Amino acid sequence: MKVTLERAALLRSLGHVHRIVERRNTIPILGNVLIRAEDSKLTFKATDLDVEMRETITAEVGPPGSTTVPAHMLYEIVRKLPEGAQVAIESSGDRAVMAIRAGRSRFTLQTLPESDFPDLAAGEMTHSFKLTPADLKRLIEKTAFAISTEETRYYLNGIYLHPAGAAKNGTLRAVATDGHRLAQFELPLPSGAGGMPGIIVPRKTVAEVQHLIEDNEAEITIELSPGKIRFNIGEAVLTSKLIDGTFPDYARVIPTSNDKELVVDKLEFEQAVDRVSTVSSERGRAVKFSLSNGKLLLSVTNPDSGSATEELEVEYGAEPLDIGFNSRYLLDIAAQLDGEAAVLKLADPGSPTLIQDRESKGALYVLMPMRV
Repeated sequence: MKVTLERAALLRSLGHVHRIVERRNTIPILGNVLIRAEDSKLTFKATDLDVEMRETITAEVGPPGSTTVPAHMLYEIVRKLPEGAQVAIESSGDRAVMAIRAGRSRFTLQTLPESDFPDLAAGEMTHSFKLTPADLKRLIEKTAFAISTEETRYYLNGIYLHPAGAAKNGTLRAVATDGHRLAQFELPLPSGAGGMPGIIVPRKTVAEVQHLIEDNEAEITIELSPGKIRFNIGEAVLTSKLIDGTFPDYARVIPTSNDKELVVDKLEFEQAVDRVSTVSSERGRAVKFSLSNGKLLLSVTNPDSGSATEELEVEYGAEPLDIGFNSRYLLDIAAQLDGEAAVLKLADPGSPTLIQDRESKGALYVLMPMRV
């Protein structure tokens, strides 16, 4: 195998592919990236047995061939080569090494045979639909922050994606929750997504898709079955197993009868919460809301370091209410609101609060209160 190509193209592809590879592996081949050269194309493939990433780029190919080399080491070598360098990659079947040349630099890496490399066979995909990068980005960004990191509740370690609503006004809905807060965002149902099963896309897969769509402008094809999902993003193909579990009935925690409405200037509110929470403890993070007619008093008390208060003028006409929230969660949600005004629908100090943009555009958030 002999391949020549420019460093920038090689680095970009390896940047996507090497991220899949776990740094600690008990199975040596899983630490490697598969490299295949044929027909003026160079294809990279990496897997951790749950997620598989494949990317193809154009290259000058001499004799075709394939091999596998340590993924992170190859990425670091290419990253440290000078910009604009032409990189030559060579390997021959009778020697278990791959040579890399660029300018005056020479490297040889130990290889493992391609035949040992596992294939995450996707099998039959039952549904296929297309999304623009902008829509997929919003679907992920508006919900991913609420994904649980608690391994025992593994069914919450991803985004729940499913069709919702009536056939005529159907939506593709994404939901994530960690038990303290819930994020929901929906788009008009894409053609081909009707009747798809409800699936839970794992956190690692979500993060990799986010990286892939950052610099992509082409339409994205998503294929799925009850067990796997595949994202076709430009020259990259990401295949992933889905979380095998049942997502909880999240609709039960979305309040429908909260009768106290608070409208705040989003930016003012965000900055005020950020300021008063400076004195909160790492463990506490509680900020108290004292609501009265047209006024919101934010206060934080930390027995170890001090206290802070700030008053905001707001739209609120219901009876006075004292309620507490985790300031970090409040700021996470506020960061996802696009409009100038945020609407908080409250019930009582022990019940979940609903948070939305005043000009609601498909997103809603639910936040559990804290004792203060």
